[in-house]
Amino acid sequence: PHHHTTTPPHHHTTTTTDAIHIHHGSIDDLDSLKAGAAAADGGVVHCAFNHDFSQYAASCAADRAIIEALGSSLEGTDKPLVVTSAFAVIPSDATDETVGPLPSSVVPRSHTEEGAAAVAAKGVRVFVIRLPPTVHGEGDHAFVPKLINTARDKGFSAYVGSGQNTWCAVHRLDAAVLYRLALETSGRLGERGTVTRYHAVADEAVPFATIASTIAKHLHVDVRSIEPGEQAAGHFGWIAYFVTSDRPASSKLTREALGWQPAQCSLLEDLEQPHYYREGNT
Repeated sequence: PHHHTTTPPHHHTTTTTDAIHIHHGSIDDLDSLKAGAAAADGGVVHCAFNHDFSQYAASCAADRAIIEALGSSLEGTDKPLVVTSAFAVIPSDATDETVGPLPSSVVPRSHTEEGAAAVAAKGVRVFVIRLPPTVHGEGDHAFVPKLINTARDKGFSAYVGSGQNTWCAVHRLDAAVLYRLALETSGRLGERGTVTRYHAVADEAVPFATIASTIAKHLHVDVRSIEPGEQAAGHFGWIAYFVTSDRPASSKLTREALGWQPAQCSLLEDLEQPHYYREGNT
């Protein structure tokens, strides 16, 4: 098999072992991505994204270019392309896989799914996996550790307003199984010219106040409600948008199509584990 990984910009090499050819590329080097995709024998899974939120719109537009570059190497083949998206692309009151993305002019992250659709229109079998706000588990360095470190720095754990806005969630190992199933079943379930969407959702709706309270318990600090707007932005910084978002979601159709059954612990069970509260876990 041929495995494509990313490395810092302007650096791409190919390493050969007895069983695996590893192509080291970069999301900033489209030619390298095209070469890696062309060499891949079983399909391409695209999980990379530039999470520098100071240039979020540019990163979203770049993701579309990356997806179209990868797809160009798959045209005329039977190899599928599996793309990673997020629930920010659909309206907050939409929960299932049948709902398409909002325009990228409204939600920049929709560039991802627009790029996927453009590739599918050229005859490639394309699958989109939408990930929740938190893909949790040991080794998580995303939103949950940021919430924990903010609570530690501020001396209290916060939620906004009533805190009844919810997050969907999935354990990272369950998400990995979903990617594998999407790739393995692509020949049977994928249709050329269309995008098949899957939702990587185990917990459908976890109240944010419960997340904040669990964090407070383990840090031995208070939990407090704060006001939306300036107070929330001042407390949470760049993740305030995500903290205040209401993102319930369903994976019913995904489970039915793929037989995917999340088997790992829930978000709240994971938040009881010590690995999230080690100093320096950012």
